[in-house]
Amino acid sequence: MDQISDMLIRIKNAQKTGRASIEMPFSKLKFALAKILEKEKYLSGVEEKSKKGIKRLQINLKYDEGIPAIQEIVKKSKPSRRVYIKKNEILPVKQGYGISVISTPEGLMTGKEARRAGLGGELICELW
Repeated sequence: MDQISDMLIRIKNAQKTGRASIEMPFSKLKFALAKILEKEKYLSGVEEKSKKGIKRLQINLKYDEGIPAIQEIVKKSKPSRRVYIKKNEILPVKQGYGISVISTPEGLMTGKEARRAGLGGELICELW
């Protein structure tokens, strides 16, 4: 299974049930994506933990008065169909109220950061 899809589904399902935090297997890509979501104020915390020598990723979910900070997550690029965009094709998500995450040659970054840096890449997901 695609590790990013698994991570996004876990976050979405945990927020629907009102959980405070979730744990999943660690990877550098998931950690980088979680750090972007934390920086953009969609998550309240991200930690790398180790249980019996096995790395785990703990994500603390964020709620505003009981409402999840992430309303919707849409995975754009999939293993069967990759979606690549150029720097001038990066558009705001929900008229600027959401973010897009793009995998560029410089690493994962938001759509705004990629536009500023003049980079395109693989469109991973959009969320608001």
